[in-house]
Amino acid sequence: MKELEKTKRISIATTLFILVVLIGVLSFKRPKNLYIFNTVETLEKIGSENLFVSLDEINKPDYVLVDVRKHHDYNRGHLENAININSAAILDDENIGIFKELQNTNKTIVLYGKNPEQAIAPHMILYQLGYTNIKVLPIENSYDHNKLITKTVEVEKYANDIKGFIAESVKKTAEAAKAAEVVEKPKVVVKPQPKKVITIEKKRKAPVEGGC
Repeated sequence: MKELEKTKRISIATTLFILVVLIGVLSFKRPKNLYIFNTVETLEKIGSENLFVSLDEINKPDYVLVDVRKHHDYNRGHLENAININSAAILDDENIGIFKELQNTNKTIVLYGKNPEQAIAPHMILYQLGYTNIKVLPIENSYDHNKLITKTVEVEKYANDIKGFIAESVKKTAEAAKAAEVVEKPKVVVKPQPKKVITIEKKRKAPVEGGC
């Protein structure tokens, strides 16, 4: 009877374990966003393409302006017909739906922010996800008495040899990290110990006994 009870317990435990595994497999969800291009591929592709557009081009009918600044800055003033998708929220379901719809309808998304650097970061993320219909407007936005001031800025182009540039950067970073690990050990100065002086006491002569 004891052996039978033990067998039943083992069987129940095995069944429960299998059920837990099945539930885990069935409830597992794939990541919502999967990268199509890695960072190196992204840099190579956008480095070989015309990433930037000018202010003169933004009125094309197939261009959609996207302001990646915060909602507060957008409300203070923005380019005409631009929609606001803050860079911190570009991967939200609603915003990904907008990007997918624009790509499916052959629209070109033009990102802009306070400066080009603010727009390039979300551009790279979206490009890695497969949104190749995205460009950047190289401008700087500021305010004068709540009036939006927009001016074009020159942006340095990507290096031609992206792989070489990245490899060199990685090498320099590794060398810097290695140098930081090497800490010069402080020199230990050993002071000479003073010699001990041993004083030898002279034996006193015993007094002569008796007398004349």
